[in-house]
Amino acid sequence: MIGLRTALVLGMVAGLGGLATQCAPRRPPVVATPPAPVKVGPEITVTATPVALDAANPAKTTLDGGFTYAGGLVLTSATTTRLHGLSDLAVGADGQLMAITDDGDLFEARIQLDANGRLAGVSDGKLRPLPGLDGRPLQGKQQADAEGLAVLPNGDRLVSFERDHRIWLYPVQPDGGWGTPRPAPKPATVFPDNEGMEALAAYPVAGPDAYIVGGEEGEVWLCRLSADCKSLPPQSGPDFTWGLSGFAPFAGPAVATLHRGFDPVRGWRAMVRFVSDPTVPTARQRVSATLRLEGSTTRDNIEGVALTRSPSGGTRLYLVSDDNGAETQRTLLLAFDWTPPPLPPALPPKPAKKSPTRKR
Repeated sequence: MIGLRTALVLGMVAGLGGLATQCAPRRPPVVATPPAPVKVGPEITVTATPVALDAANPAKTTLDGGFTYAGGLVLTSATTTRLHGLSDLAVGADGQLMAITDDGDLFEARIQLDANGRLAGVSDGKLRPLPGLDGRPLQGKQQADAEGLAVLPNGDRLVSFERDHRIWLYPVQPDGGWGTPRPAPKPATVFPDNEGMEALAAYPVAGPDAYIVGGEEGEVWLCRLSADCKSLPPQSGPDFTWGLSGFAPFAGPAVATLHRGFDPVRGWRAMVRFVSDPTVPTARQRVSATLRLEGSTTRDNIEGVALTRSPSGGTRLYLVSDDNGAETQRTLLLAFDWTPPPLPPALPPKPAKKSPTRKR
């Protein structure tokens, strides 16, 4: 969802008058609450329309940093008016996709790949409301604004909400479904109304019940179900137009951090960094790769990130966008494969120093 940071950028531009409007590539997004669903029942039909990485250069498939475009889709549905506002996602090894929305809905589908392992479509679409503490569907924006999604090693799910800032744990059911939630530890801080815990991910290297939480301003905490949250070094974007939007566990202590930015001149932008260890001081953190969606590349309000294995055994990155319920935006599902750069050649061993001979 659009937070205070984006609202400030839009406000600054409004103060500049018509000049900024002439420079903008599109009108500023309008936040709209989708109406009630048009069909009763969780099953929905999803239309997945392929989209090129770069509409100006459809043959382009690579980006700097070792990233290869593995397909992208624009998701729409004629079955429901509520397939909007996707804020975060998780993708299982079997291609099962789960995503949460700004209106408290859970979207589930199965990712379809083509013969080359590229993202080709989604099937078995379902859309249903998240339950509240009483087991009933969440009601109203104040209670239902879900932003972050994490899957713990035992299959339980964590969801972070803003406006009414909280984290709930949804226990996984024997059939894989979502049980009635209970509150989970959250950072002991005060968040702005519409700028809360956007980033959430399991962090199993710190324990089976550990997870990391990120606020849109870049603040980060390490939390456990069995303990309070503690502050970690911040993960900030290049400038104030960027906000922290997502986390995904990578390998060992490493994580992928998702940042999204907006201004009316450059429009929506996204950046994913592979950070070596978010728990150590910033000066000791290494970034092994950076994916940037800017310029003429396909992009929107990217809010969710997930990592899994590609069909070739490498790292696959999935991104999802929140269209804010605006006609000028799209719900995108994008896939990228990452190949780490080759290691530099090993230096030859230094010759052993000869010990000086002593004269007799």
